[in-house]
Amino acid sequence: MKKVLFIITLILTIISASVGQPPLGPPSANQPPDIIISVSTLNTDLVYKVNGRDRRLYQSYLGSKLDNISELKQARDAEHLAYATSGTDNLFEPAIRMTHNDGNPSLELKYVSHNIEKPDTNITITSILLKDPEYPVEVTLYIKSYAAEDVIEQWVEIVQKEAKPVTIYNYASSMLHFDANKYWLTQFHGYWAEEMKMQENELTSGIKILDSKLGTRAHMYQTPVFFLSLNEKSDENNGELIAGTLGWSGNFQFVFEVDEKGSLRVISGINPFASEYSIQPGKPFKTPSFIFTYSNHGKGLASRNLHHWATNYGILDGTKPRLTLLNNWETTYFNFNEPKLVGLLDDTKKMGLDLFLLDDGWFANKYPRNDDHAGLGDWQENKAKLPDGLGYLVKEADSIGVKFGIWIEPEMVNPKSELYENHPEWILKLPNRPENYYRNQLVLDLTNPKVQEFVYNVVDGMMTKYPGIGFIKWDCNRMMTNAYSVYLKDEQSHLYIDYVNSLYSVLARLRQKYPHLPVMLCSGGGGRVDYGALRYFTEFWASDDTDPLERVYIQWGYSYFFPSFAVCNHITSWGKQSLKFRTDVAMMGKMGYDIQINGFTEKELKFSQDAIANYKRLSDVIWHGDLYRLISPYEEDRAVLMYVNSSKDKAVLFAYTLNSRFGETFNRVRLQGLDPVKTYNIREINVQPDGQRFRPSESGKSYSGDYLMKIGLNVGSGAALSSTVFEITE
Repeated sequence: MKKVLFIITLILTIISASVGQPPLGPPSANQPPDIIISVSTLNTDLVYKVNGRDRRLYQSYLGSKLDNISELKQARDAEHLAYATSGTDNLFEPAIRMTHNDGNPSLELKYVSHNIEKPDTNITITSILLKDPEYPVEVTLYIKSYAAEDVIEQWVEIVQKEAKPVTIYNYASSMLHFDANKYWLTQFHGYWAEEMKMQENELTSGIKILDSKLGTRAHMYQTPVFFLSLNEKSDENNGELIAGTLGWSGNFQFVFEVDEKGSLRVISGINPFASEYSIQPGKPFKTPSFIFTYSNHGKGLASRNLHHWATNYGILDGTKPRLTLLNNWETTYFNFNEPKLVGLLDDTKKMGLDLFLLDDGWFANKYPRNDDHAGLGDWQENKAKLPDGLGYLVKEADSIGVKFGIWIEPEMVNPKSELYENHPEWILKLPNRPENYYRNQLVLDLTNPKVQEFVYNVVDGMMTKYPGIGFIKWDCNRMMTNAYSVYLKDEQSHLYIDYVNSLYSVLARLRQKYPHLPVMLCSGGGGRVDYGALRYFTEFWASDDTDPLERVYIQWGYSYFFPSFAVCNHITSWGKQSLKFRTDVAMMGKMGYDIQINGFTEKELKFSQDAIANYKRLSDVIWHGDLYRLISPYEEDRAVLMYVNSSKDKAVLFAYTLNSRFGETFNRVRLQGLDPVKTYNIREINVQPDGQRFRPSESGKSYSGDYLMKIGLNVGSGAALSSTVFEITE
């Protein structure tokens, strides 16, 4: 009988180890007790357990707040290794993989201790120290919870104390586990001028990977954001899910693996492709942050959680006002001079905007920047276009009461430039291969401290010389190809990681000196949008596609993960829609202009001036109100959304009719987020230049919040490419 029991126990132990489970069976008398480590927000619990028998760390629970977390000590059937290693008994994708000095390709991590800090009443930082019992390798898991926002941030630090460098091949920021009947993944992808296209598919057995290998412009094809719905598809108001994103401006990877038991592990972090990394003894390797929120009330709540977090923690000066601006790009392109720019300064003032932004083409003399083939890297004013320099334009702007901003692309270089001639060793390019161009340019090697100093001085030199500059647009128009660093020598696999960390180092240094200078993050349109970079930027350019019909979809996609004050939307000449439609679409985020103002009729000018005044009056609601997406353009021929302020006494509603088929009618739209007992006045704003409103109009009527949320409003018309904006006031 004893022999039979021994065999059964042995079999169960092997099975348990193969799926990352603690061995089954009764605990021994001398076994240390299990340890529960809980990470909590107002509505979410993430719970880890240290198994007393094997001293491994397991994830026990992630979901809605528990009444009694200690009951998890009894659970053993739903536990998964919190940070699975490679080379021992883990049979699935690892979170970490390394090779030691002696060639041993395995790692085992045992719990040592944990610590809980509270920097303030809202934030808790939990650190869990794990060590290999045979090698001097430590891995610390950091979990930072934001109580009010219901957001959790995770990252990892790896330290090794062996005699020589240790090589890591995988180094995830986070590993999360789920046990559901089905899993639905919503991902976002695109290309230049078609960013943030949304797709949803069921995850089935095996591995699904979302990743980027572009070095810069990280989300040119795949965007580092996702929704993961559990059991059933989620909609705006229903369903259990997490919304996740990685704070990293380089190559990323999300791995979704469904095992033979139907459990899912989600591994998030830097893409390890071509990026094995040698860790020096005693020098920590820190991963970027994986940021996520859990919701059991659909995607809308998850978005609002992330918006609140981004406002308070994720985006520079998130609670401060933004500037409305006029950009010259689509008015002049590279063809401008001082008198033409002074005229645009006057247009900025006439429109009631805050800032004039001078875009590409203002620099370089030996190889003038008259198109995108030359001059990039030579950051001196072009004397033919600007004989009196930037200082003259800054002074002119100041004299009429507007701010002056400037475009730069400091990470890049044209081969036809003085910088390229003087410092060929500063450029990423493969030896013994022809140079590979994208937009006629190459990438500077930011891993080189001399290049970091150069990039820093592009901004600091300009700001020191012209301290009146009030805004910068920082562009990055290409990805890395044929990437090779002369500076890194034998550590070429460090390039993708060291480049991004070097960029952050430069940005951090600039922010120490210019902590509140507004800077727009641009990257060939919306190719670099993430919370790693947004710590240093106040906003981002969402896409070079400014056709308002396309922009409805692009801005809709961004709205799931980024607050409206950060999403820059400009009224341009793209598309054939009315000026009103273009204006109403841009107003749903951070509105600006990039259009020939002097081509406006009197009615168009008056309409635009009134719209800007409306926007400034209502911007706080649009920027910081709770977003409710009411009708999705992916589901109907229209899109409807609204913002409601925290006191629920003011809201702004946007309705866009995208297409209209014969006989098609649209139902009333039920509003959300209002106070049912309050009475609201409905007022249509941004009325068409001809003075006509869509009929029947709700403007001037009053309804209770209860009525508006249960019966709703007629919010638009059946005419294609038409729009309505309502101001809703208690």
